[in-house]
Parts: sequence; structure tokens; C-alpha cells
Amino acid sequence: MPFISKIQRQTDYSLFSPSCPIVIDNGGSYFRIGWAGESDPRVIFRNIVQRPRHKVTGETVTVVGDHGPALLKYFDCMRSTPRSAFDFNVVFQFETMESILDFGFDRLGVNGSEVDHPVLITECPCNPLHSRFKMAELLFESYGVPSVAFGVDAAFSYTYNQRLGVCNMEGLAISSGFNTSHVVPFVNGEPVYDSCCRTNVGGFHVTDYLKQLLSLKYPHVMSMFTWEKVEDLKMEHCYIAPDYFAEARLFQNGTKESEKKTRYWQIPYTPPPVEEQLPSGEDVARKAALKEKQGQRLREMAESRRVLRITELENELRGLEFLLRQLEKVDEMDVPAFLSDTGYISKLEIESSVAKVTQSLRKAKREQVESEEREDAASSEKYPLIDVPDKMLSPEQLKDKKRQQFLKTTAEGRQRARHKRFEEEALRDRENQLEEEMRLENPELYLEQLHARHKELIEKVEQRKRLKTNGNGYSSNGNGYSSNGNSGGVGRGERLNAAQKERMRLLTTAAFDRGKGEDTFGAKDDDWELYKLMSKDHDDEDEGPDEDELELSRLSSKLQVLDPSFVLKLEFAESQPFDVPKPRLLTEEDFKISLGVERFRCPEVLFRPNLLGIDQVGLDEMVGVSVRRFTLKGQGFEETLTSSILLTGGSCLYPGMAERLEAGVRMILPCGTPIRIVRALDPVMDAWRGASTFAASLCFPSQTFSKMDYDERGEVGLHGYKFRYTI
Repeated sequence: MPFISKIQRQTDYSLFSPSCPIVIDNGGSYFRIGWAGESDPRVIFRNIVQRPRHKVTGETVTVVGDHGPALLKYFDCMRSTPRSAFDFNVVFQFETMESILDFGFDRLGVNGSEVDHPVLITECPCNPLHSRFKMAELLFESYGVPSVAFGVDAAFSYTYNQRLGVCNMEGLAISSGFNTSHVVPFVNGEPVYDSCCRTNVGGFHVTDYLKQLLSLKYPHVMSMFTWEKVEDLKMEHCYIAPDYFAEARLFQNGTKESEKKTRYWQIPYTPPPVEEQLPSGEDVARKAALKEKQGQRLREMAESRRVLRITELENELRGLEFLLRQLEKVDEMDVPAFLSDTGYISKLEIESSVAKVTQSLRKAKREQVESEEREDAASSEKYPLIDVPDKMLSPEQLKDKKRQQFLKTTAEGRQRARHKRFEEEALRDRENQLEEEMRLENPELYLEQLHARHKELIEKVEQRKRLKTNGNGYSSNGNGYSSNGNSGGVGRGERLNAAQKERMRLLTTAAFDRGKGEDTFGAKDDDWELYKLMSKDHDDEDEGPDEDELELSRLSSKLQVLDPSFVLKLEFAESQPFDVPKPRLLTEEDFKISLGVERFRCPEVLFRPNLLGIDQVGLDEMVGVSVRRFTLKGQGFEETLTSSILLTGGSCLYPGMAERLEAGVRMILPCGTPIRIVRALDPVMDAWRGASTFAASLCFPSQTFSKMDYDERGEVGLHGYKFRYTI
């Protein structure tokens, strides 16, 4: 798959001779590649690789370096995160490294898979031999380069600034990069790796720490804190405090100076739509009255249409009945001639119209149209064997008779249940209508009655609960008897509800009737209804809410709607639907990100890695460790090293870095030791520029490891490889 990036491909690759080296600064954060002798690299991109899938075709693509959200919206990036080829500052994922080199050579203008130029590539101090050999193997086997040279980025930066007079031949280079930080001593312009020091803290940890702090502080805009944006905030606003604890107390006290040091970042904010204010009581009453008036008008219009319809149907029915009476006086031979002007053909058609008009009239008069007459008329056809004596039936007909009896009983049961349901619905509608009329007639009295009924039901339910609790014969005084000397409990019969008492009565009655003589239970349909009632499980622990509790819940819901001041008790609120509290609406201030203590707290991890839980030393202590490790120090040599300390690397760009480092180193070294700390001319680009300058010199070919040496000696040839930086 082709690579995806906005970096333009160079077109002058063929203009450079094969002897011109290619210089690569393989940093943990950025990959820089260009030609030897030039002041700036040709191609710079993020040293990361991502392999998402296309949302439409499902094809996997390789995304190297920086990428825009507008481009990646066509790809599924949720399952593919950016990956680096580094473990801290050592290359260990060479498959990823090969994708990065492919992209870098392609952007430089290389045609084909062969690279016919020497390559100078940077590495970390004390790079493991295995990593160096795998890199040489990748360059020789995959790209066919004629020779390779390996150099340390901090050493190239130090020698480049030394040639420009920024630092001395002897000194210390403090290189704080993306993943790690190093202190490398130099003697006569050459690094002494036996005395160098490393800590696994760099710019990545500062950015990640700032991202975590902002996400915890502003969780509602966490999606805005992308890695690139937090990186920009870090480089623009963070600084190194001269005294960390004094600076923290300054912000803790909230002084004016802390307000001046606070920076703000306004995130785009769109105000939510303004919600309509809740109407007042007068508005609610006015709207209710208007709604009632409109409803009354609609009811009157519907009633007038119904009366008109009834009148039309009655006139039509009288006309049809009159026509039937006239037909009785007409001979059968003259009927067609008599009906020719009426639109009917026969007497049967007129009778059918009479039946239809009669049914429509009953519906218009809101009379319940039942099918009992039709069912009674067809009962003899559906159940012809019910009224026939058993003696006159064969065994098969007896079976059919029992089946017909069962079907008839079931149909009648359904009919009774339907009638009962209609009656209950009509009764409920009448009660709701009466209740609504009472509310509209006198709202205050209606509300007062609801409160009284609600209080009465609460007392009733509480009394039943107390009876259930104290029904074991013990009272609260702990002696097993009530305070008046009698038993503190109540009998089970006093603790039963109405349904349970009815069940007890039915059981007692059934047992009494059964003991009189012949057992006839089940001969009647009512016996089965009794059986159903007695078969219900009325256990005290598992019973559901009774009628009083249901009525209490209904009244509570109604009072919550009608009375804003009504507060439901906690013990009765469990059965009510829980209203989740609405979150506070976010304002413009919530989208205003303030950077106060975070400005110096995050870069402080370079001096105090224990803030991140890393048990290692900071930059100032690393200088002392490196000086103590130096084996060649003699009279005044320690002062020579500390008099030329160079700061290089992207994490050395914070304001106040040199002052804080000087104060920390002065507390470690002996009193009176001269300390001079300078910053590189360009801490980010000086490593590549130093490598470019050295690769353009005449002594560079003697420092390379050729393809012939690789073929003859392999990994053994890299054991004694040592790059010299003095020209």
C-alpha cells in the first residue's frame, strides 16, 4: 500500500553523486533525513507508524508520521494505535523501523529499493550491540547501502557547538530527549561513555503528565486534550521553577503574582438552547381553562353530529318500514314494477337494509351491540347435542357432547369476563370523570381531600407493618412481654390482610361443608372459582403490594403532579420511579482551561522523577553522578568539566532550565566549584547539523562500516567499532 502523508517528495535525488552521504537523525520523537553538508534536513516527520483499515474497502494502509484528522476520517483508527520503533531510546521494533526508513527514503526521492549512498545514522549513548547490528543488517540487506556510520546525537550536538565556540573541548553534555535524558562527559572533544549517566525520563513523560492533570481537572472536555494539543501547550506555557516548593506555595495562597502567571485557553463553546421557563400557577390555570373550553366545544360539536346522524337513520328506518308495509299490499307479480322507482330489487334486499340501519342506529345511540342474539340463534347449530338426553346418544356422540359442553362453558366464561371488564372500565371512566369534575369545580377542596386520603392510607399501611413486625409475641422492652403485663404480640388472624382473611374463610367453609356428608365439590362452576381463590399463594414474605399500597402509590403520583410542595416520604418512595437529578448545565467558564500550577509541576519531573513513581535521579543529580564516575579526574579536572555544561535536546527548551540546573548542581559539588551552563544554539536541530558537517568532511569515509566488512565479519566487525568525532 502507498504511504499517506502531506510531506512532499524531493525531486533532486539524481543530482547528488553516489559519494554524498545521507544523514539521518533517528530520534525518539522525530525522524530527520537529509544530505551531508546542508544546514537543514530535507524531510522531518514524527517517528511513529499506524496501520488502520479503510472503512469501505477494508484494505490496510500504512500511515507514517504526522497525519491530519480530515484524512483519517476515511479509516478505522480505533483498532490501530500509533506505534514507535523504540523501547525508551533503543530501537527494538525493526519491522516498524523498516516502514519508517521506507517512507524517509521515498520522501527523499529514492527511486527503487536500492540506496547507493553512504548513510550516517544517530543512536543513543551506549547503544546495545544487538540493536546496532540489526540496524546495519536492515540497511545492508534491505536497501543495499555501500557503508554505514553510527554516531551519538548528543556528541554531534556538542562537537557542533564546540566548533562554533559555544562550549569547550572538555565539558558535559546534558541531552534531554523524548524518552530518556543523558549526561555525557567530553575530553578533548571525544565522549567518555564509561562515565555517562542515563535516566528514563524525557519529554514524553512531561506531556503525558500534563495530559493526565488536565483530563482530571476538566473531565467534560477530555476529548479536546489530544496529544498534539497538549504538546503545544507544554512547549508554549510550561517553565522550570527556580524553587518548586516556593512556587507551589505561591499558587496555593492565590496571590496576585500567581494570577499573573496563570495562562488561559478558551475552548470553542456553543451555548445550549435556552429552556422555556416553567409556567406560573396562573398560566397553568388559564391554559387548563382554555383546554377545558376547547374540549367542551369539541364535545358539543360531536354531540350535534351524533344527533343529526340519529335523525337521519331514524328517518331512513321509517321509510324502509313504510316500504315494507306497502309491499305487503302488492301482489308478487307486481313487486318488480313497484320497486323499480325505489332502487331496490327485492323484498329481501329491503329487509337486509333495515337490519343494517337498525344496527347503525343502535351504535349511534351508544347502545352496546352484543352478539348474544346471534350466538343464541346459532347455539343449536354449534352445540346440537347439549339438550339431547344421554340415553339417545352413542358413545362417540357422548364424547362430542362433553366436548361441546366444555366449549360452551369456556365461551360463556369469556363472555362473562368481557362483560365484567366492560363494566369495570365504565365504572373507572365514571369515577375519573367525577373526580375531574370535582377538581375543576373546587381545586382547593379536591387537593385537601387527596391529602386526607393519602394520610389515611399511610397510617393504614404503617399499622399493618407494625402488626407484622410485632406479631412474634415480643415487644421492644426486651423481656418478651408488653409494658402492661400482657403478651406484646398479636395473633396471626389479626395480622392477615383482607385477601388472606377471605382465603381462611373459604377454607373453613369448604371443610365444614365437606364433613356434612357426600363430597360434591367440583360439581358446580362456582366450586372451581373457589378452588382458584384457595390455591393462591398468600405467603407473608412474598406477597405483592395490596390494594391500599397501590392506591397510596396512585395518590402519591397524583399529588406530586398537582401539589409542588408535596414531599414523598422516603419509606414510601421506593415504589415510585426515581428521578435522576439533572446535571449542571456547562457554561462558558467550564470551557476556559486555566494553566496555573501545571505550568511548572509537569517539567519538574525532569528533576524529580519520583512525582511519576520513577525511582531514579534527576538532571542535577545526574551531573554529580557522572562527575564522580569519571576515572581520569585529577588536579582541577572536575572544575574543567563543570565550567562547560551544554544543554541540548528538545526537553531543554523550558525557560529557567539553566538557572534551576545551576542551583541544583551547586548544591551537589564542592563549594566554590565554577559552574557554567549554556544552551545549544538550536537544541533540536544541532544534532543533525553536527552529523551533516562531519559527514561532509574528508575523514568521514574512514569512520564508516562498509558492506564488505559486513559480509566478511558480520556482527563481530561491529564489536570494535568506535566513531571518532574530532575532525
